[in-house]
Amino acid sequence: MFQHVAHKGCMPERDILWYLVFIGFAVNYMFRLNVNIGIVSMVKNRPLKLDNTSYSSVCMESQSSLTSYNSSTNVTTIGLHLSDELRFDWDEKQQGLILGSFFWLFWTTQVPGGLLAQRYGTKLVFGLTNGIPCLLSFFIPLFARADYRALVFLRALQGFIAGTTWPAMHHLAANWIPPNERSKFVTAYMGSSVGAAITYPLCGFLIKWFDWPSIYYVTGVVGVIWFITWWLLVYDSPAEHPHISEKEKTYILSKLGETVAEKNLPTPWKEVLLSRPVWMNILAQWGNIWGLFTLMTQAPTYFKYIHGWDITMTGFLSGIPHLTRVCFAVLMSFLGDYLLRKDFMSRTNVRKMAAAACTIGQGLFTLGLSFSGCNATAAIVFSTVATAVSGAVSTGPLASFIDISPNFASVMLGISNMISVVPGFISPVIVGYLTYQNQTIEQWQLVFIISSVMLLVAGFLYILFSSSELQKWNTPTERKHIPENQELNPK
Repeated sequence: MFQHVAHKGCMPERDILWYLVFIGFAVNYMFRLNVNIGIVSMVKNRPLKLDNTSYSSVCMESQSSLTSYNSSTNVTTIGLHLSDELRFDWDEKQQGLILGSFFWLFWTTQVPGGLLAQRYGTKLVFGLTNGIPCLLSFFIPLFARADYRALVFLRALQGFIAGTTWPAMHHLAANWIPPNERSKFVTAYMGSSVGAAITYPLCGFLIKWFDWPSIYYVTGVVGVIWFITWWLLVYDSPAEHPHISEKEKTYILSKLGETVAEKNLPTPWKEVLLSRPVWMNILAQWGNIWGLFTLMTQAPTYFKYIHGWDITMTGFLSGIPHLTRVCFAVLMSFLGDYLLRKDFMSRTNVRKMAAAACTIGQGLFTLGLSFSGCNATAAIVFSTVATAVSGAVSTGPLASFIDISPNFASVMLGISNMISVVPGFISPVIVGYLTYQNQTIEQWQLVFIISSVMLLVAGFLYILFSSSELQKWNTPTERKHIPENQELNPK
């Protein structure tokens, strides 16, 4: 994957790191999303109050045929083993609170996550804040049975702890990955999409055969296994790694040059907060996350009520788009790094190209989804492609944070996530109010149009005003030598 500079026959440590980061983000999204699919089975089936008479007869026929099929096969859409007494009478607003509560405090630990990684290292910070929420997953059935507000509290606690994970990882990437390999390495963050792709169908099958509590126990066990492996194999820098070859260590350190400080530098808060490139990356992240989280969080509910799919089919078809997201992210990363190595495009234009795909491209396909009506095939295609092109974010704004300032990349991503996580808890609330006792095509159309507007505005502004050149305040004490033909930009 990365340039082979290890001992003959040995895998480069950067490859091992990539795989563990990839799996780590998959685990991160498993405990983040398990409630999204689980809640479809946790709530009691209630008759829908359809206030809008234009609810499509085609969709109703789909639901009728599905109900007939389920009745003939003795398979219900809410599981097999638990009595209805252990299901919950949560309305759309309460479900919206449960789905959004993970993000209520998630934003508060974003900047601290970057600072903690700088002080204590990504190995400790990412490891613990990914592992502890996995342990808390074991308690979700207990808290759900106590009261929906208890589950809201537990999910908010999971989000509070997990908020440090993403910014902490940027600190590790800055210490390990040379500039022209960053697009490729940041695709490891797309492990989150594989986590989503696995979680939805896996949970669908677990619910079908063992019912909803099983999904929280299984995802918890997977997280514990990952944490043990992470702790044994990962180190915070090439200099600390006891088994890395001298050839690979020298290669990494020489390519990083002096853009990465050997000791912690004081954060230039004023310059960071007044930097246009920083805010353009944040804006692109805002749009991308609004669109992605709306699709990711609401897809199971949308496909259940609008297209009448059972829990297994919903899980399977909700997961497919996230596999395509990883594939697109990898392809875009290879293209981006190739264009940089050959000097075919500037670093800024490569990031703009990728950002256009993950915002404008995603926005257009989400708009198509909003007008797909009861055409299930069109809904699958548009949701799949919209999710796929969002994977370009790894070559776009995510990589751009490291480009403009490797020393403070974790802090900048923390600030970005603190702001752009807002869609994570606003979007479910909006969906809850728009669809409350009114699960119609027209209401879901509004949901997806709102996402499209967010994406398109963010994308066009990014293209007009962004820059990905190394910023002067990356080395606040003095001007350093910049490798790989990167220029200093004071903006």
